[in-house]
Amino acid sequence: MADLSVQPMTADIEGEFVVFLIGMRINQWWNVPAWLPAFLAMPRMLRELEAQPELGFLGSMGMLPVMVQYWRSFEHLEAYARSREHAHLPAWQAFHQRVRKSGGAVGIWHETYRVTPGNYETLYAGVPALGLGKAGRLMPVVRGKQSARARMAQEVHTVVEADVVSLL
Repeated sequence: MADLSVQPMTADIEGEFVVFLIGMRINQWWNVPAWLPAFLAMPRMLRELEAQPELGFLGSMGMLPVMVQYWRSFEHLEAYARSREHAHLPAWQAFHQRVRKSGGAVGIWHETYRVTPGNYETLYAGVPALGLGKAGRLMPVVRGKQSARARMAQEVHTVVEADVVSLL
């Protein structure tokens, strides 16, 4: 069994990073030849990415139909997606050919989010390292950082009486 921490933990990652959501929707389950190659392509790409950390892939969680991936930067993600030397581009081109022939038996989607420092928060308790906690590093939740707001590094601005008077 993976190491579980009962103590609340949070994730930390240095600098900006990218969260990439990718999914697949099978519209015609009976048309296995149309969707199976797309389904099988993802594990092959993940193995390639995990074997070459210089590509900027930090990790993932889940599997199709929806997967969350973490990348060092958008530039790393884009370079991998466009590279003729890696598994993604040939799989993408083959997918498009199959989709045209199959009449929409399978669809894919993705969303990309660029995350800047201080604009994310995480909490893990009673689970092994996963998600951003595995892509970055897990740290104990410390005093003063118990709330989501505090972990987001946002201050709660309270209006004091002097501020109200200056507004009038």
